[in-house]
Amino acid sequence: MTPRAGGTSAPGGPLLLGVRHHGPGSARAVLAALESARPGAVLVEGPPEGDALLPLASHSRMRPPVALLAHAVDDPGRAAFWPMADFSPEWVAIRWASAHGVPVRFVDLPAAYSLALAERREDAPKDVRAVDPLAVLAGAAGYDDPERWWEDVVEHRSADGRPADPLAPFAALAEAMTALREAYGDGGHPQDAVREACMRLRIRTARKEFGDSIAVVCGAWHVPALSARTTVAADRALLKGMPKVKAELTWVPWTHRRLARYSGYGAGIESPGWYGHLFGAPDRPVERWMTKAAGLLRGTDRAVSCADVIEAVRLAGTLAALRGRPAVGLDEATDAVRAVMCGGSDVPLALVRDRLVVGEVLGEVPDTAPAVPLQRDLDKQQRTLRLRPEAERRELELDLRKDTDAARSRLLHRLRLLGVHWGQPTAGRGSTGTFRESWRLHWEPELYVRTAEAGVWGTTVSGAATARAESDAVSASSLAGVTALAEQCLLAGLPEALPVVMRALVDRAALDADVGHLADALPALARSLRYGDVRSTDTAALEEVTAGLAERVCVGLPSACTGLDADAAGEAQRRVDGVHTAIGLLVGAVRAEGLPERWAGVLHELSVRDAVAGAIRGRATRLLLDDGRLAGSEAARLMGLALSPGTAPADAAAWIEGFIGGAAGGGLLLVHDERLLGLVDTWLTGIPADAFAGVLPLVRRTFSAYEPGVRRTLGELVRRGTGTAGTRGEDGPAAPGFGEGLDEERADAVVPVVRLLLGLDTPAERAAAG
Repeated sequence: MTPRAGGTSAPGGPLLLGVRHHGPGSARAVLAALESARPGAVLVEGPPEGDALLPLASHSRMRPPVALLAHAVDDPGRAAFWPMADFSPEWVAIRWASAHGVPVRFVDLPAAYSLALAERREDAPKDVRAVDPLAVLAGAAGYDDPERWWEDVVEHRSADGRPADPLAPFAALAEAMTALREAYGDGGHPQDAVREACMRLRIRTARKEFGDSIAVVCGAWHVPALSARTTVAADRALLKGMPKVKAELTWVPWTHRRLARYSGYGAGIESPGWYGHLFGAPDRPVERWMTKAAGLLRGTDRAVSCADVIEAVRLAGTLAALRGRPAVGLDEATDAVRAVMCGGSDVPLALVRDRLVVGEVLGEVPDTAPAVPLQRDLDKQQRTLRLRPEAERRELELDLRKDTDAARSRLLHRLRLLGVHWGQPTAGRGSTGTFRESWRLHWEPELYVRTAEAGVWGTTVSGAATARAESDAVSASSLAGVTALAEQCLLAGLPEALPVVMRALVDRAALDADVGHLADALPALARSLRYGDVRSTDTAALEEVTAGLAERVCVGLPSACTGLDADAAGEAQRRVDGVHTAIGLLVGAVRAEGLPERWAGVLHELSVRDAVAGAIRGRATRLLLDDGRLAGSEAARLMGLALSPGTAPADAAAWIEGFIGGAAGGGLLLVHDERLLGLVDTWLTGIPADAFAGVLPLVRRTFSAYEPGVRRTLGELVRRGTGTAGTRGEDGPAAPGFGEGLDEERADAVVPVVRLLLGLDTPAERAAAG
């Protein structure tokens, strides 16, 4: 018997229900057709290896959107997804079969074949002749937008109520697809011939088991091929000799945002949130949509009244009538929200599009779903640490003095080492001390694939991260790479990996004679020692290596900073900053007597050596001044020499950039020391006209980095008039607007407030002090 493409319920072969993936109209039509036909078995487009997972679809903890994840056992990175939302026709068919006790099976090319073919397809040239069936049908109907055509013809029609014949829509769609296949053949999708041959073989097998009372839910494009008369031998010949791999499948949570991406099985769905609303709304979908939009905008403190909701509904209906549409579509709803609730602005409308039209819904799968052991361990730790994966980006502040927060930190760092980037470290809004960490968390379905890939390193997060760190240490090609790995191991709490990492670090440090490489490695080592102290980690071996490295940097850096061009000088300046910060962290952390003094000597040498680039000399002078190792008068003298008429303007501008351009508080230094500001002002106004254009970009870059308030204050000081004679404090009379000398009583009055802001005093300490 020939399969029926949406025919009557009379006997005549399997019932073919051609659908659009993730189409709510198709989902409603499939539900109506199944209720009418009452088949004895349901076949759904999907990998047959997933049959064992179908009973989980009826589990109480299974909440779409979800996806079947298939990956190659020997190469977990080779993976494929079959996502389903609650408005996907395939999901509706599976749930209907489960609810009615009807057998349900997947029919498509097995994942073992499709994964093996994936790499071959990626290497093959792209066929630009691929046909979009919806676009062709929309164009034939006079539409320039396939989505609008689909809404008008299918979504809105199906939303008006069930047709007299529930199978009629499928017969009409099958007829249209048959015409398209006759005109375009495979439509630029040669792989479909193999898939459709496999589908026909699966349908024949099902007919032998269940008879002709079978419903097949598949993409409408495949219906003509499944209706065609072919032989078993011909279909098997298409599958003969195909490559295959060993594959494993499971259910994983999915997101609406992933459904909206133009990739894989979810291609073409621009508005999953809107489709989900259409499918789930029991009645009056436009009114309910406008109510959702109003609630969302009110949550951002935007004034949206009930009258606005009523007016938006009326406007959307009017727009649909004017545009000749059978019902309000997403375009009309969006235009009405923009005009009435957003005041014509696209800025608040972007929130509606992001949160409602697309949405951040994350599905859920039961714990009984198969998973690699590493994923099981990760799930367990997520529950223990109350760190739930969420589709929405969220900020997480951790206090490492708390056991739970410290464990969360270790988990996130271990996952990053394994390539599972669930969390991204960020600059915290509060304390910048080493007891604080700030993260931005964002869970995406692809991370399940990354977790499966990382499973080759071990069955637990800790064990896998340790094995990965040891392997990376052995294969690391640079000293900076090993030092970064040592820091990661300390952050992730992997003491078992440290011996291997430290041996690699000692070997690389002994063989590397490049001072630049040593300077690049030192900051990570210094941070590692500080973090090790915070996390109570034994860092004795690391201290010895770091101390030796710091000594070598102090000896070799001055020579490495001479005779450099502008680009190399910028890189060297970055290294000087990094080493300076590292030396500050190492004070008291390593057994290196006199290290700060030796580093200060290096900075002194850099600040006065003529062969050193101006940017480096300026930065060295500023660092010495900030550390109190250089008097203000001496800093002014060095600045005066650097900005003297005999210095080329470009060199002088580079010195200025090094001195006040990137260091923290550079602008405030000029605000509070008008002697230095006067020197800069005198130099700037004295630059010859023919040289000014050459130094302008450098000067502009330097001063544009300051806060607006700092720039405004500097402008006011210059407007009042600032001369090189303006000094203050112990070096001379005060500049206008400043007192002569330091008022210690007034300065002491702000100390408690500053300590409170920096988190140095707790309430208990303040009470005890009082």
